[in-house]
Amino acid sequence: MGTASSLVSPGEVIEDGYGGEGGEACEIPVEVKPKARLLRSSFRRGPRVIGASFKSTGSVDLEYAAEYERLRKEYEIFRVSKNNEISSMQKKEAKLDEENKRLRAELQALQKTYQKILREKESALEAKYQAMERAATFEHDRDKVKRQFKIFRETKEKEIQDLLRAKRDLEAKLQQLQAQGIQVYDLNDSDSDDNQTTVNAAGTQCEYWSGGVLGSEPSMGSMMQLQQTFRGPEFANSLIDVEGPFANVSRDDWDAAVASLLQVSPHVPQALWSNTVRCYLIFTQETKAELDVFIKKHSPVLRRMCEGLGHFYLNVCFPEENAASYAVERKQEIERSSVCVLLVKSTVTSSVVEDCDEAFVKNPDGHPLVLYLKTEEDHNLTGPTRQLLERVNAADKAAKVKVVDHSGSAEEGAELIYFQLEKVIKQELLGLEGADVDSMDSGIEEGREEDSGDVLWDLHDEQEQIESYQQARSSSITSQLGFQKYIDRLNDMIAAPPPTPPLLVSGGPGSGKSLLLSKWIEQQQKQSPNTLFLYHFVGRPLSTSSEPVLIIKRLTVKLLQHFWSISGLSMEPSKILEEFPRWLERLSARHQGNIIIIIDSIDQIQQAERHMKWLIDPLPVNVRVVVSVKVETCPQAWRLWPTLHLDPLSPREVRSIVNAECQSMDLKLTMDQEKKLERHCRSASTCNALYVTLLARMLISSISGWSLERSLEECLQCQDTMSLYRLALKMTLNSLNTDRDRRIMREILCLVCASHNGVSESEVLDLFPELELPLLSTLLYRLNRLCIVTLRCGLIRFQHLQAWEAVRLEFLCGGSSSAAYREKLIQYFSQQLSQDRVTWRVADELPWLLQQQEDRTKLQLSLLNLFVSQNLYKRGHFSELLAYWQYVGKDKSSMATEYFDSLKHYEKSCESEDSMTKLANLYETLGRFLKDLGLPSQAVAPLQRSLEIRETALDPDHPSVARSLHQLAGVYVQWKKYGNAEQLYKQALEISENAYGAEHASVARELESLAMLYQKQNKYEQADKLRKRSVKIRQKTARQKGHMYGFTLLRRRALQLEELTLGKESADSAKTLNELGVLYYLQNNLDAAKIFLARSLEMRQRVLGPEHPDCAQSLNNLAALHTERREYEVAEDMYERALDIRKTALSPDHPSLAYTLKHLAMLYKRRGKLEKAMPLYELSLEIREKSFGPKHPSVATALVNLAVIYCQLKKHIEALPLYERALKVYEDSLGRSHPRVGETLKNLAVLSYEEGDFEKAAELYKRAMEIKEAEPSLVCGNAPSRHSSSGDTFSLRGPAPLQQAQR
Repeated sequence: MGTASSLVSPGEVIEDGYGGEGGEACEIPVEVKPKARLLRSSFRRGPRVIGASFKSTGSVDLEYAAEYERLRKEYEIFRVSKNNEISSMQKKEAKLDEENKRLRAELQALQKTYQKILREKESALEAKYQAMERAATFEHDRDKVKRQFKIFRETKEKEIQDLLRAKRDLEAKLQQLQAQGIQVYDLNDSDSDDNQTTVNAAGTQCEYWSGGVLGSEPSMGSMMQLQQTFRGPEFANSLIDVEGPFANVSRDDWDAAVASLLQVSPHVPQALWSNTVRCYLIFTQETKAELDVFIKKHSPVLRRMCEGLGHFYLNVCFPEENAASYAVERKQEIERSSVCVLLVKSTVTSSVVEDCDEAFVKNPDGHPLVLYLKTEEDHNLTGPTRQLLERVNAADKAAKVKVVDHSGSAEEGAELIYFQLEKVIKQELLGLEGADVDSMDSGIEEGREEDSGDVLWDLHDEQEQIESYQQARSSSITSQLGFQKYIDRLNDMIAAPPPTPPLLVSGGPGSGKSLLLSKWIEQQQKQSPNTLFLYHFVGRPLSTSSEPVLIIKRLTVKLLQHFWSISGLSMEPSKILEEFPRWLERLSARHQGNIIIIIDSIDQIQQAERHMKWLIDPLPVNVRVVVSVKVETCPQAWRLWPTLHLDPLSPREVRSIVNAECQSMDLKLTMDQEKKLERHCRSASTCNALYVTLLARMLISSISGWSLERSLEECLQCQDTMSLYRLALKMTLNSLNTDRDRRIMREILCLVCASHNGVSESEVLDLFPELELPLLSTLLYRLNRLCIVTLRCGLIRFQHLQAWEAVRLEFLCGGSSSAAYREKLIQYFSQQLSQDRVTWRVADELPWLLQQQEDRTKLQLSLLNLFVSQNLYKRGHFSELLAYWQYVGKDKSSMATEYFDSLKHYEKSCESEDSMTKLANLYETLGRFLKDLGLPSQAVAPLQRSLEIRETALDPDHPSVARSLHQLAGVYVQWKKYGNAEQLYKQALEISENAYGAEHASVARELESLAMLYQKQNKYEQADKLRKRSVKIRQKTARQKGHMYGFTLLRRRALQLEELTLGKESADSAKTLNELGVLYYLQNNLDAAKIFLARSLEMRQRVLGPEHPDCAQSLNNLAALHTERREYEVAEDMYERALDIRKTALSPDHPSLAYTLKHLAMLYKRRGKLEKAMPLYELSLEIREKSFGPKHPSVATALVNLAVIYCQLKKHIEALPLYERALKVYEDSLGRSHPRVGETLKNLAVLSYEEGDFEKAAELYKRAMEIKEAEPSLVCGNAPSRHSSSGDTFSLRGPAPLQQAQR
């Protein structure tokens, strides 16, 4: 039996008994208790065999049972083994869990330890930083205390010297009174024994010994005199006062003379007005054809030449038919013009005659005149033309008229005018002496580098400052403002004893701060010619004049210019700001006068408080700083400084300004109008100088067409300067005739507002082709009269910050419309940009405009124009160039790579010699730029490439090769590869000597570089030798070249003095002749100097008598002159005569007596007469001890000089105590590390060596070398300190050097 499923195989079809359809068989479970057999049968495999017997089925079941048993056993074995494995794995898992727990515990412990160590490290770092901060604070405090102590010591020394000087002056006056027979009060009759003074000899002293003034100008002698008396705001002390203005012949006076002269007449081309070659063209209808050809064909060539040299060029001409309507403008343009060109044929008009009279007949020395005379056979000159030419010829006493007589075509005539005008511009206006135009750029740059060493600076920035000062100084309202009370207070504050913080001049906008400072500078330059003034007038924000790095760099260069070299100045912006106070402290100690720094509108400087940190530190004793600020923008930290506040104008000052302006136009206000003005100008915003001046000029201006009453009513509605400016703009617009003129005026002002530094007149004419120059001249004249714009350095700029803000509000919607005008300027300068030539205007404006437009792509392309970057770098705009690259997003290395790739690309297009020369200049500029950036490794490749190109394209001995060698050597010095640098410097020196001679400025530069290199290698003797030779070359070059315009100024002063000698004989005439002799001596004209000095001596002997002290002065000067000509016998005789007179006439301790004693002793020594020199040195020592006391540095100098004489006479025992005493005085007064201490130690070492004490000699020499090594390497070599007497000490070894005259 069984279930149905046991009889049916899977897959078989069975029929449904209920009529259902067929389908697959399925097992139907039946709940029956199976038997064992049936259970076993369920393990059968395969289909059941039908018909099989039960017997066979049982055997099969047994086989399956055995198989089952075997499988069961295997399964049990497998199960047990797996259970064992599982048990083993569980044990391992438990073990691993324990290990994991242990490792986790260890990890946690390590993490705790790490956190503890990290905290300890952070604590240590914080402690380190705190220690470093404390150390820095301590260093700062120590330096501050040292400076304060130095200032205190110098102040007390100055007070002592002032008292001694006053004592000498009183004694001299007492002698003078006694010599004149005047009874004086006898101190012996006094009840007190204190302060008694004994007069040993009688004599008369001339008044000008105390520093008089000749004529209206500052005395040249007082400029030359390095030691001065105390005069009001001056605060430097003198060590030995010599006899006064130009009293004594001395080459040493050259530095101070030229330094002071250059402040009055700076180094700018005097023939150019505002950096523009203005060519005023006067023509008639008969010569209009020549004029048209010249303007169209030749004028662009002249403009390109001038712009390549950094100047603007502008043709100025007024049409003949309406010249009468531009009378005022014509007169103004003639005054500004650099050269006039007159083109005439046979007839002239009245306007031509008027222009010629104004340009040349009334002022024949004003302008060069090119006279183009067109002649033809059938045309004769008319009467007026002939008379005009005769007047011009009669007025031409200085041969300034260049005549061009022509009878050919108009083209030929225009070409002749061009050639003559080019010659005048080159030689007379720019002083180029016929230089080749094509090579002008490189020549100018080389020349500038010769003057300034490796320091690069911008003459345009300098001229802008000069013109800012001159415009403020010459303001017409200064005399009405009552500045004298402020000037007196300025003098009192400046004369206050040190330490003195900066002086703050504060006031509202337009209160007259710039006018006050410029007027004060002008007065001080006349009263204190030895004082060095460094001033800077800050312009509007974002302009070049408000860039802090450029300001500090300019002040540093101006400071260094008054010494023999300005090399050694870093170009990196951060270092410039950091090193300025150090330069100021070093050079103030070497300067024999005083230094005053004036910064106007310092609050307009970007981040002024951060960049002007040096103002907070104590200033050197002879340095004062004056800054001006607006009250509302003054930094809080500066408000504690001494302040001079400019008060609002008083009613009297308001009336004075208004009346002065009205009188200039022959206009008078009624009483009622004056009262209205007085009532109106009472608030703080309406009683400042700018507001009142602008209001007065608007009243007298006739441009608006309004009546005076209406103009007054309109102006009185304006309650501040800004609204008054906006009214002035509207009035000027309404005065123009056409809408086109109004549009042009608006756009010109908007372009000036949107530009970096302004726009030039020639650029305006380019931007507006429809604009004619007469209209532009009229427009600028009106805007200038209304205090809106001015011309400065050839650029149209705003006169005041308020005018700039008014234009922004009125025409630019507060500045939101500036982008369109900047884009117009970008298009203009982009058109001017060329691959091989870039003007300074393109380099100044284009990158800045692109930065303001936030166009980084175009900015980078403009910077990769190599000539743009070269122009910026060579003009010293290093920080500006770096700022552009930082804005683009490039670091130093990527920037260097970009430049190098661009140069390689440019090199492929260079074929001609000229292009290869420019390529070499570009490589050199890139190398210098990278060196200044602190990338010497990347700077070597371009410098070497520049050297290769120059050696190949030019010549291995060309001076340009020396420049490349010099720059390459500088990189090796940075790398401390001194051997390679020395070899390159020597090659450059050899080339320079062969090219220029042994006494050229380039040779001096190489010598200075070698000296600095030797000093770095501790080769002090070689360095000293080279530095002395370099200083001697610098001095001789400066005398020959006149240090820029020094000779010109001396000659001008000499001519003024010659006019004073034409009268009868007198003491004053003799004094003037003496001064003339010194002037010609300084010009190396020894023959003329001898004539005037001899005439002075003869006249003084006749007028004053042969025993008068003035005769001793003339003898002294003649002796110095003969000494220079090596006529020693004559010089010795004159010195002895001068000494006899001064011994008789003057007191034994008089400085003039010491002066003659010193120079006679030096002459004796030079001639080997040591026995005669010794008593003079001893007497000089006595005089100095009486004058200054036994512990003054001047006494130590005299001790050293006397000790040297003893040593040369082999009197070593007498010399030793003198050296030791001098050493103690030097150490006590100057400090143990002063150079004079080192010099004395060196002499003592030599003396000990000669005495056989070798150990002591070695010890002294070692200490001397330590002082020498620690001494700061100044640009001017080992100049004597202002604490020392005269710098006349010398070493024992070798022949004694030629001594310099004591200052």
